[in-house]
Amino acid sequence: MEIDIIGLHKSFRSTTVLDGIDLKLPEGKITVVIGPSGTGKSVLLKHILGLMRPSGGRINIDGRDITAMDDFELNEVRKNFGVCFQDAALFDSMTVGENVGFPFKVHTRLSRDEIMRRVRDLLREVGLSGIEQKMPSQISGGMRKRVGLARAIALGPKVLLFDEPTTGLDPVMSNAINALIREVQHKTGATSLVISHDIQGALYLADFMVMLYGGRVAFSGSPKDFQESRDPLVRQFMEGGIEGPINPIQ
Repeated sequence: MEIDIIGLHKSFRSTTVLDGIDLKLPEGKITVVIGPSGTGKSVLLKHILGLMRPSGGRINIDGRDITAMDDFELNEVRKNFGVCFQDAALFDSMTVGENVGFPFKVHTRLSRDEIMRRVRDLLREVGLSGIEQKMPSQISGGMRKRVGLARAIALGPKVLLFDEPTTGLDPVMSNAINALIREVQHKTGATSLVISHDIQGALYLADFMVMLYGGRVAFSGSPKDFQESRDPLVRQFMEGGIEGPINPIQ
């Protein structure tokens, strides 16, 4: 699906979080949005998902402005989305199998046996065969992320949204999750957006990179262009220096 963000503004009282974002996500590719904390990355994702209404601007998805839609129209668009939140957002009272099967139960008329067959296939796809009866509290953080990904791809989404998918994971598990995201995106052909603060993970994942700073697009381009950029903001963020235009105290 085509996602085109035009002049997007969002303010909370006197604080401006998004200050005129213009961004077109390459269709069928992975876009990674990076930037310091508090620069509006997750707020941007929530606007694309329709969980927040902007103070100004538009978000066109396949040519339709979702900021002008009512809840019914938004829900129809969201059926094309798969979302992985930072904490996986699993239902603690449901088993792993019930969590992954939840989209089928809500949006389809499949039989219980067919849902469970698909659940087993999805868990196998993310490397978690045989844990359908476990509760989320009984599995590791990395496994919960994988379960969240299995649920996100259950209905064959055209758009995949990831909010800090490797937060809280060790480097080995972070690399495994990033590799899985790439594999899933390749299989689905989805237009994917990943919010991240992990530079190395971003460079591995991205077909297209965006850096936000001060609620604006400070950089957009290929990972190669990002690495070769001489822009002081990009250099400081990539190198992790405390000297430069980014104030680490803010």
